[in-house]
Amino acid sequence: MSTWDWNSDWPAPAKLNLFLHVVGRRADGYHLLQTVFRFIDRVDRLCFAPRTDGGIVLETPIPGVPPESDLTVRAARLLQAATGCTQGASIHLEKNLPMGGGLGGGSSDAATVLLALNHLWQTGLSRQRLEEIGLALGADVPVFIHGRNTFAEGVGEAFTDVELPPATYLVLQPPVNVPTAAIFGAPDLCRATPPIKPADWRPGIGHNDLQAVACDRFPVVAEYLAWLQLYAPDAMMTGSGACVFASFARRDAAETALACLPAGMAGWLAEGLAEHPLAKI
Repeated sequence: MSTWDWNSDWPAPAKLNLFLHVVGRRADGYHLLQTVFRFIDRVDRLCFAPRTDGGIVLETPIPGVPPESDLTVRAARLLQAATGCTQGASIHLEKNLPMGGGLGGGSSDAATVLLALNHLWQTGLSRQRLEEIGLALGADVPVFIHGRNTFAEGVGEAFTDVELPPATYLVLQPPVNVPTAAIFGAPDLCRATPPIKPADWRPGIGHNDLQAVACDRFPVVAEYLAWLQLYAPDAMMTGSGACVFASFARRDAAETALACLPAGMAGWLAEGLAEHPLAKI
């Protein structure tokens, strides 16, 4: 039995894309991707309180984001609509993951809302059904509900789970919000990388097709990446940016690199997770 309840502190972890290839584009404009998602222990945190009026209230709104556009509110309302649930919830979000950072923070928050309220409201939906609801919120939401480090394909909804070795990641956070739509909409984005089979992938294989576009349009991303590649030549950008990261087999090596970070640059360490903290709820 799960011990999660209304008094719990619900984590929403970040993800890293260990590679990200654009292998095609559908007639409706959606890009066909291949990537490996790896969860890390840097998290947003959510708390919930029951409401008897059926309302969904975000007690900690993000400046500039109206409640009706916030993914946490939208996720809760979609769950209500899908189940006919008349219960409500107040949501408190402690935001630690940057917006426009490529870490999946908003998608992870939405996934945690769906997982948490499905449990707290006892609406009884399967994880697969929650993934379907999550896909309506964004392409990255289903993987956080899926809960496993995984090789993802399609628009990000077809999964082949992978076992990943322990690793410490040095993540650098450039001071810029990179809009995903601007990167995917760029005419110079490579959209024809040959696909690979999930069984053929190993850590270290692949690159990020979005990286060159983001570095060209946001030079500070290129600056941070160039510095990190001095310590880890395989360093790359995650998602559509802005964050860049490098993997280290030993934490002390990552700590040494972080200690050399120039003044004014922001960075932090995170451990790779074997699975999402809510994988077994």
